[in-house]
Amino acid sequence: MPFKLVISDPEEGKAIQYELDDAKTNALVGKMVGDIVEGDVLGLPGYKLKITGGSDASGFPIRPDVHGSGKKRILIKGPPGFKSNRKGMAKRKTVRGRELSLGISQVNMRIEEKGSTPLEELVMKAA
Repeated sequence: MPFKLVISDPEEGKAIQYELDDAKTNALVGKMVGDIVEGDVLGLPGYKLKITGGSDASGFPIRPDVHGSGKKRILIKGPPGFKSNRKGMAKRKTVRGRELSLGISQVNMRIEEKGSTPLEELVMKAA
């Protein structure tokens, strides 16, 4: 299943959605939340992107503090995966580990270093 990338640009405050093909998806499998990926691998030459999170096809969020790539039920106090309405509240929830696998459907990324070509043009060419 190909990944859907959500690429955020902190300077402009915009996010762009971009669907990867299978070859580019395989380049991301095995990476972890917090890793920096070269944009050349994803068809975005000159860019450097940091993986910040994501979710699987069922909507379970990726947590950067859970090891592996499978689903786990953990006791959590805050985001991602749980937003408390009272101070100090914790809940046992199902989340995904921080390693990207083929079970992931959406990967969130942030631009760390921009290339010479604007991101919108590169995404429109690839789509």
